[in-house]
Amino acid sequence: MSTFKAPKGTYDLIPPDSAVYLAVREAIAAPARRAGYGYVETPGFEQVDLFSRGVGESTDIVTKEMYTLTQRGKEALALRPEGTASVLRAALEANLHKAGNLPVKLWYSGSYYRYERPQAGRYRHFSQVGAEAIGAEDPALDAELIILAVDAYRSLGLRDFRLLLNSLGDKECRPAYRTALQDFLRGLDLDDDTRRRIEINPLRVLDDKRESVQKQLVGAPMLRDHLCEACKEYHEEVRGLLTAAGVEFEDDEKLVRGLDYYTRTTFEFVHDGLGAQSAVGGGGRYDGLSEMIGGPALPSVGWALGVDRTVLALRAEGIELELPATTDVYAVPLGEEARRVLFGVVTELRRAGVATDFAFGGKGLKNAMKSADRSGARYALVAGERDLAEGMVQLKDLRSGEQTAVPIDTVVGELRDRQG
Repeated sequence: MSTFKAPKGTYDLIPPDSAVYLAVREAIAAPARRAGYGYVETPGFEQVDLFSRGVGESTDIVTKEMYTLTQRGKEALALRPEGTASVLRAALEANLHKAGNLPVKLWYSGSYYRYERPQAGRYRHFSQVGAEAIGAEDPALDAELIILAVDAYRSLGLRDFRLLLNSLGDKECRPAYRTALQDFLRGLDLDDDTRRRIEINPLRVLDDKRESVQKQLVGAPMLRDHLCEACKEYHEEVRGLLTAAGVEFEDDEKLVRGLDYYTRTTFEFVHDGLGAQSAVGGGGRYDGLSEMIGGPALPSVGWALGVDRTVLALRAEGIELELPATTDVYAVPLGEEARRVLFGVVTELRRAGVATDFAFGGKGLKNAMKSADRSGARYALVAGERDLAEGMVQLKDLRSGEQTAVPIDTVVGELRDRQG
C-alpha cells in the first residue's frame, strides 16, 4: 500500500463507482444541452476578490471555507468554492454578452473546494454540474432552468426529491425589508459572529440551522410581506409556468441560500433520504452579480446540482442505473501465435466500435476465463493453435454457455452485427 492517502475530506473516484458518477453528470447535462446551453470550462482557481465581491464577504464560504493560495509576492488566488462567479467572469471577459444573442446560455461540470467539516454528503472537494443563463430578465427563463433540473433528476429515476421556492425581492423592495429584519434581529440573544452577520447580510441569519437561533426567529418579518408589485408579479409568473409544466414545489419563505448575490427567484432541491445534508442542488436569479464584479448590468439566473449528493440520493432510493458494460468481448489466446493473431482481431473489433479487452500477462485458460467473467463481457473469443490452423476462432456466449466456431476473417463482422 502507498504511504500516501487522499487528503482529509476528499475522495478518489474509481471503477466501478466512477461509472455511476459519469452517468449522473451526463444525465444532468443532457436536458441543458437540449435547451441550447453550450459547455464552458473555467480554471480551478481565480482571484480571491472575484468570490469575496460576488459570493459575499459575510458568507461562510468566503470567511471560513475558501482555500486561498499565495503566488510569490503577487495577488492572492482562491480555489473556486462555487461555479457561477467564475462562469460569469469568463463570459464577460470573452464579451459573450455583446454577440447579440441574449441570454448567453452556458453549462459546466467540475470540481469545487470548501474547507468544511467532512461528513456524509459534505466533502472538501466535490463535483457539480451547473447551468447559467446570462443577460435576460424573464420569468420563463427561471422556470426553464428549474424544469431542466427536475427533468434531469427524473431521468435518473429519482422520485423523493422536493423543490423549495422563494423570492428574495430586488434592489427596490429588499432594502426596506432588510431594515425591518435588522431591527427585529438586534433584539435577539445571539452570539457575536451572528450579530456581525446582522449588519452585513441579515437574510443569512434566517438560514441559520441552529435550533437556539430558529426558536428566536418566530415572528420575524417575512420578505413576502415586503415584496414590491413587480417582484410579486414576477414570482407568480414563475410559479404559474412551473405548475403548467407539472412541476410541484413548496413555498419556503425562509429559503435564502448561502450566497449574497441572489435576487428574486431562489430555489433548492432537497432529498429526505440524505439526513442532515439534504440539499442536492439549487440556484436562483442573480441580477446584480455582473455589476458587483465590474461588468455591465446583466440580469441572470442559474443553478448548480451536486453530483456526489445526487449519487447518495440514488442510493437512498435503491436506484441502480443501467450502465453499459465496459467490455462486450474478451479475447483469450492460447499460445504465442494466438496472442499475435487475436491481438490484431481485438484492435479491429475496437476500431469497429466493439468494446473489447484482452487476456494480458499470458494467463492459462482457466484464469483467463475467470477474467472474462469478471469483465462483464457477453462473449469470449478463444483461439489455440489448432483453431488457427483451421482459420477459426471459438466464440463463447458467456450468458448461455453456447460455443461456436467462427471463421477468423468474419468474426469482426459477426460480433459487430450482434452488438447492433
